Amino acid sequence: MTQTPLKGFRILDLTNVLAGPYCCHQLAHMGAEVIKVETPGTGDLARQLGADPARNADLMGVSFLAQNPGKRSITLNLKSAPGKRIIRELVQKSDALVENFRPGVMARLNLSYEALCQDNPGLVYCAISGFGQDGPLAKLPAYDQIVQGMSGVMSITGDADTAPYRVGYPMADTIGGMTAAFAVAAALANKTEDRGTFIDVSMLEAVIATMGWVVSNHLVAGQAPSPNGNDNFTASPSGTFKTADGVMNIAANKQEQFEVLCEIIGSPALARDPRFADRKNRLANRAALSADLEAAFAAASTEDWVQRLTARGVPAGPVWSVPEALTHPQLASRGLLQTHQIGGQDLQLVGIGAKLDGAAPRVNTPPPTLGAHTREILTELGYDPGQISALQKEGAI
Repeated sequence: MTQTPLKGFRILDLTNVLAGPYCCHQLAHMGAEVIKVETPGTGDLARQLGADPARNADLMGVSFLAQNPGKRSITLNLKSAPGKRIIRELVQKSDALVENFRPGVMARLNLSYEALCQDNPGLVYCAISGFGQDGPLAKLPAYDQIVQGMSGVMSITGDADTAPYRVGYPMADTIGGMTAAFAVAAALANKTEDRGTFIDVSMLEAVIATMGWVVSNHLVAGQAPSPNGNDNFTASPSGTFKTADGVMNIAANKQEQFEVLCEIIGSPALARDPRFADRKNRLANRAALSADLEAAFAAASTEDWVQRLTARGVPAGPVWSVPEALTHPQLASRGLLQTHQIGGQDLQLVGIGAKLDGAAPRVNTPPPTLGAHTREILTELGYDPGQISALQKEGAI
């Protein structure tokens, strides 16, 4: 049986696009009930994003599908008095609320943390923003690429000829969402009925926090971070190397691994060469060492070298495309890809990349159509059919 450690907790998801939805995606897979609160008519902008135009037109874009399985959707006009009333009624029956509006938006709607704590003193309230709730940049809009650039990530990605270079997926949004999910789960573990928690997640700070080695080398050792391409800045040979049919990664970070590598390529003398004899000298003479290694690697394929190296305990691996990674047998049986029926089709979506007691956490329902659960949720709050119809007529839902 799959573990559901957050079962019994209700989360209100007032978020859009990626950082917030990804946070609540994690929480839903851990068993929380997640109610996605969306704008009537349009909903989450991610409903219109993705590589399938037909799904975008149906407000079920691929980008939305990726982060929203297992949630229920209610549409509320938070600018209307009835919409505000309903969200506050939901807050009374919820444990946490997650939002990623620009700082100040929820206060202007009279739905700030302080206001909502009047309805639920024990509320866990998580605000995700680009730069945090205070400071000189707080009110600026933030997008993933902007945060990548301002965090320093782009300055060390690529090599001397290509940097600055963005990471090839929305890394800042994702790290912000994961940071928020961890903080929310921790706050729920310490939740009391009379004391709430306000969580302020800065995407900029969350990204910098993951750069511990780079940041500490600068702060403690005075080493200026630099773009090193595919080379590991801490060791050599550790990086990407050309083979007869492509490239492979090697991480021979230990002395004994380097010595075994030299034996495997038939050049044990390399390990005794003063330029390469120890870690410090190998880093200083990285270019010369890489040239010698690639001359040897040109004699065989990536697959052949990877098999030879890993058989002797030298860390090595191919450079896969995303489709190659997803179809490899390593992933096939671990439950990362989960099948949901959406619009009459069985589609695979990605889970969260963890197992609890040997089983991958799952959700039982597909991503919701816009407002699919509005009537159901309002009925749970005590509204009758006539009241629900009246709310619809006045544009509150």
